[in-house]
Amino acid sequence: MRMHPAWRVAGATFVVLLVAAAIRATAGVLIVPFEQEFGWTRATISAAISVNLLLYGLMGPFCAALAQRIGIRRTMTVAMALLSGVLLLATSIRSPWHLVVLWGFGVGTGTGMTAVVLGAVVVNRWFTKHRGLVMGALTASTATGQLLFLPLLAQVAETDGWRWSVRIVAGAAFLAVVISLLFVRESPEALGVPKYGETAVAPVTHSAGNPARIAVQSLFRAARHEDFWLLAGTFFVCGASTNGLIGTHLIPACVDHGIPEVRAAGLLATMGLFDLFGTTMSGWLTDRWDSRRLLFMYYGLRGLSLIFLPGALTQQSGLLVFAVFYGLDWIATVPPTVRLATEAFGKDQGPIVFGWVVAAHQVGASVAALGAGVIRTSLGDYQLAFLISGALCLVAALLALGVGRIRFAWRPAEAA
Repeated sequence: MRMHPAWRVAGATFVVLLVAAAIRATAGVLIVPFEQEFGWTRATISAAISVNLLLYGLMGPFCAALAQRIGIRRTMTVAMALLSGVLLLATSIRSPWHLVVLWGFGVGTGTGMTAVVLGAVVVNRWFTKHRGLVMGALTASTATGQLLFLPLLAQVAETDGWRWSVRIVAGAAFLAVVISLLFVRESPEALGVPKYGETAVAPVTHSAGNPARIAVQSLFRAARHEDFWLLAGTFFVCGASTNGLIGTHLIPACVDHGIPEVRAAGLLATMGLFDLFGTTMSGWLTDRWDSRRLLFMYYGLRGLSLIFLPGALTQQSGLLVFAVFYGLDWIATVPPTVRLATEAFGKDQGPIVFGWVVAAHQVGASVAALGAGVIRTSLGDYQLAFLISGALCLVAALLALGVGRIRFAWRPAEAA
């Protein structure tokens, strides 16, 4: 039986998102080498990473609108080509403002164009059946990126210097350009085939209008509704407790407690392995269970694990338990959040609105990356940052139960 082209597009998208995730995760490997070579404080380095995370989020809704306008293939190709070039330039940084411009603005923009929002566009465009499962697998590419790249990048940074680590991910970005050109296609309608899970070929449609205007208009319309703020608020906490805190600061926190950087990177890779399973399973569960209750469970368990982390770092014997427990839950929140956004705002506007929800996620990540760096510089450790993040997750668990209490119609005229 011939494979449906939707699976080839999903596979290529998985690779592109994987490489983008590996590039984002590289920042955690670079903090200690930057301290050692340039003498910069952790707060200074965290400021550039904070800009990166913020731009990654703010690009999300425009990425979704851009993909609707010029196509997912061109969006992926341009983004990965930009990342490849900027990363090569980043090997020549000499001062903090170089780091802010290249890693903050350049890498932030490129990874933002290949955010998980792009995966939502692919899923809605190519799949009717198994949407939750495919979205879970695409989201899990973040975990796989860590799993494949972080131990290697940490080892290379330790033996050959951090610049070679950056060159490796630059080469991976160039390879992703090739994969995008070879395997990504715009829509099933353009190929004359039905979506996966359907039997009839839908008519070809083209998105009109300025992508930026579409994204901003979608924000203003979505902001009138309670569900948007609940999803954005919970995802703010999601970003603060994952990319911003653990993804950026766990490796240097481990180094503070005498754990070698390569071993700490292996700990993140272990989380990535379990998140690959956990997030894919979350997608499967999203197709079957109430997404609000899933989010309640995910945020609650994450909050408890973060409250447990300071003790695990002190004794170290509990770090593996934390890695497994936290890893299963790392970004399992994405599939149910995508489903709730699609149910509330429709399959066409849903990905764009989800892009703004992801923007809130990365605002949270940006705040946490900078805040944790300042806390570490001021107090000498990360304990307060971990406890604050854990408490916020428990609040988010309660907020998630309120999504969908008020139903509304997203009228076709509004979505135009």
